[in-house]
Order: sequence, then structure tokens, then C-alpha cells
Amino acid sequence: MTAPRTVIRGGLVVTAADETHADVLIEAGRIAAIAAHGSSAAESWTDNHVIDATGKYVIPGGVDGHTHMEMPFGGTTASDTFETGTRAAAWGGTTTIVDFAIQDIGRSLRSGLDAWLDKADAQCAIDYAFHMIVSDVNDETLKEMDVLVEEGVTSFKMFMAYPGVFYSDDGKILRAMQRASGNGGLVMMHAENGIAIDVLVQQALAAGKTDPRYHGEVRHALLEAEATHRAIQLSRVAGSPLYVVHVSAQQAVAELAAARDQGLPVFGETCPQYLFLSTDNLAEPGFEGAKYVCSTPLRPREHQAALWQGLRTDDLQVVSTDHCPFCFSGQKDMGQGDFSRIPNGLPGVENRMDLLHQAVVEGRISRRRWIDIACAAPARMFGLYPRKGTIAPGADADVVVYDPHAEQVISAGTHHMNVDYSAYEGRRITGRVETVLSRGVPVIQDRSYVGRAGHGRYTPRGICQYLG
Repeated sequence: MTAPRTVIRGGLVVTAADETHADVLIEAGRIAAIAAHGSSAAESWTDNHVIDATGKYVIPGGVDGHTHMEMPFGGTTASDTFETGTRAAAWGGTTTIVDFAIQDIGRSLRSGLDAWLDKADAQCAIDYAFHMIVSDVNDETLKEMDVLVEEGVTSFKMFMAYPGVFYSDDGKILRAMQRASGNGGLVMMHAENGIAIDVLVQQALAAGKTDPRYHGEVRHALLEAEATHRAIQLSRVAGSPLYVVHVSAQQAVAELAAARDQGLPVFGETCPQYLFLSTDNLAEPGFEGAKYVCSTPLRPREHQAALWQGLRTDDLQVVSTDHCPFCFSGQKDMGQGDFSRIPNGLPGVENRMDLLHQAVVEGRISRRRWIDIACAAPARMFGLYPRKGTIAPGADADVVVYDPHAEQVISAGTHHMNVDYSAYEGRRITGRVETVLSRGVPVIQDRSYVGRAGHGRYTPRGICQYLG
């Protein structure tokens, strides 16, 4: 489909840097110009398709830097395909995802990347890119990292958790970080002490502690903080930058803040589940707590204040979803009687932009900070800016018309993710996506889906733009 020549009129254009009442001209899938509403320049844009944004925000499409579509894990596979997951993302105002290709043990990085490119090919409603999960560090893998950076896969995820699955020991992590320090890659770290956690899991199960709430107890906040500290020190030794994913514990935030106070190139993300949910959810009666099993786990409610503060002070730069949905019926219930068998992951790709806008409504963050942590910062972090993450001449016309006054109730009955429950069921929020353009082409139009599988393009990335 060819992108129409479009003018978005009358809205408040909000980016990470500015707020201005302006009209936006879109040509050939890019932002062509921005001019004050009512100005002679804006009035000269005639004979175009017009989107009336009066009383609405005009914001960049969201960039979700952490999703797991079709991810095999825990004896099953994430329930959202690239088709269903990217459609749901669009409904929530996200126009770019960065998913994770997985290297299998004994296989090359290339084979893992090719497998994920094949899964996503011609399936996505919005643009997409990949990080690379490095599961098997060896001489050949390290050489491949150089090649992938050159080809636009510029970030590599490693795990201090999940022994026997994705886990890498400190020596392997150090070698990968050393390689990244030379090739411009960014190492992303799942920072939990998986060796110690496995001991606590076995002890809990042996003591008959099998309910979902124990998932949060054995994955102790101090073991997240310890691993975060260790990852930071390894990155210092290697001379490489570090990005810590899904930070949930206040002690881990403190480790990041201390490193950043020393001027170290250390970055962190958190996720909506840690900002809005807690161990109270894991402790819901019956087996309901299984819906909220993810790793890092939900924390006691008092940790939320430190996460919000980290977002305000820029000790945490990004809010991504870690979207990895498993249905309650037929997937999460694999862990009945043994919390360690509950597939780890929550649905959320559709809810991120709205939940963060609710934080604006409640005065936790500003409008511009909302756009920064959801759009601009992830685009910069993963080498997509300014093509993605902002509204500026030359940028891709990934644009959302957002109604800040509309009220909605989040529910599995109305969401578009391919999962049978919502982690935020019944939550009433203010703000809703109205229209979404991806490279100038409507995907959501006046609250109707008009997109298609295959519109989304694979997007090679540059290196982290915080390291210049």
C-alpha cells in the first residue's frame, strides 16, 4: 500500500523535547514538515487527506524494545505470533518492536537470527527489528557478533539466570562484553543470580511451598541486586556498555544509580508490570497468582517508588514490556502444584502506552517524559533514532493520534493480544489510542484496525546512540 499524502491538523504535538500546537505534513511515508496550526505554511497544505486531531495529542509511535513473540519457553511457546502480537501492539500505539532471536546451544548466531527472520517475514503489522540472545559463547560466536553488528543487529542479550537453558557464567559474559567493547555492540543483561535461585527453588518445593507466590520469594530482590552489581563490574573490566533489562527491585536501581553517578555507560529498563503490579497479585487466591509469574518477579509494592524515581532521574531510561504471553488455561496451569513449572511471562504490548499515560494523568511523570521513556529513549538506545521515536522532518511517519480524555477499562474481553487473561483486568484508565500510522499508512483508523500482516518491515539498526 502506498502511503497517502496526509496532514494531521489541530493537535498538540508531543515529543521528548517539545510540546507545540502544530500541524504535521506526511509525504511518501515520512514526516515532511511541521508548522504552527493556523500558520500560512500549514494553511498552504491543501488537497491532502486530513486527520482532525483537535483536542488530541499527536505523538510518535511507541518503540517497544523488549518483546518475545512466538518464544519457546518452559515446555510451551508464547501465545502471540508475530501477526497477532504486532497487531495488538498497534492497537496500543506501538509502531516498532525489537524482538529477540535465539541462538540454540551448539548452533550459530546466524542460524538463530535466520529462524526468527523467517517467523516474522510477511507477518508483522508494524516495523520490527531483532536483538540476539547469545546462549553459547565460543570463538566462532564472538566472530559472528562482529558481523551481526555490521548488519544491523547491534545488541546481544545474555542471562545470569536459567541454568541449563540460557545461562552464561561470568567468564562467558566477560568474553562477550570484551567483544562488544570493540565492535560497538550493546550487551543486555538478565541480571538475577540463577545458581542461587535454583537452590532456593528446590528448598521451597521440598518444604511444600508450591503456590505461585513463592516464585517471587525465591527470586529474591537481593539476588537481582547482586547480579546487577556483578554485571556492572564485569562491564567495567571489559570496557563495554551495559543495558540491564526488566529492573524490578529497588536495590538493583540503587546499583545502576551508583554506577551512573560514576559516569559509567550503564543503562536500565523497567516494565509496566513492576510499576503497577506487585506481590499482592502473585498471592491472589487459588491459582490466580500464576497469571503474574514473570522473571524478574513482581516485588512488594514499596519497590515501585524507587522505580518511578529512577524514571524521573534518568537512572532508568526505558520502559519496555517484556511481552511474553502464556494463556492461563493450558499454559500457565502447567505449574499447578509446582510454581517452578509455570511459564514465565506476562502479556502487555498493547497496554504500555496507555498505562504510562495514566502515570501522566496521576502526576508521576510529565507528558514529555512519557514520550521519552516509551518512544525516543528506546529508539536511541537501540540505534533507531531519529527515524523512529520522534516527530521531526525526515522521520518515518509513525504517528499516533491519542485522545487524552477518553476513558477505558482494560480487559481480556476487549484487548487484541492472543491471550485469555489481562494482567490489568478491570483497571480504569484515562487516555486511548484513536489513530495509528505506520510509515504514513493507517493501521488503526478511528478505533478500527485497517492494517495488514506484511506491512511491517524488518529494520536494521545502528549502534546505541547514547555512546557517542
